[in-house]
Amino acid sequence: MRIFVDANVLFAAAISPDGRSAALFVLAQEGDCDLMTSPHAVSEAHRNLVMRYSEALDQLSRLRQVVAMVPEAAIAVLRWARSQGLPEEDAPILAAAVAARADVLVTGDRGHFGHLFGRTVRGLRVLSLAETLDFVLDQRRRR
Repeated sequence: MRIFVDANVLFAAAISPDGRSAALFVLAQEGDCDLMTSPHAVSEAHRNLVMRYSEALDQLSRLRQVVAMVPEAAIAVLRWARSQGLPEEDAPILAAAVAARADVLVTGDRGHFGHLFGRTVRGLRVLSLAETLDFVLDQRRRR
């Protein structure tokens, strides 16, 4: 299972290494899923950590070792993502996840992505962290 990680999940895992966001990275390390993200998402997480939790920057660097970096999406995919009712800063996240052919986009941003939660767009399921963890753990039990 290929999971695209939004900036807020990276941020949460960096500031809380024992939290639920970090649990997703543990599952990836155990081979239960493959995590990916984009330079845009990493940059956003980094910027927010610098402003509020600079002591967590080392943890972000460790998390990046678990996550594959995928390229930003082509302009045509970005245009499509902009048409999905997202703010300008979030369209590149959806576009990169679609372009990378992720199975799931995990985000904690209900304010911006909430209207897409539980939906599949262009083959990508948009899920909350809790839904993603449940999905990965369910897949693990079935093996």
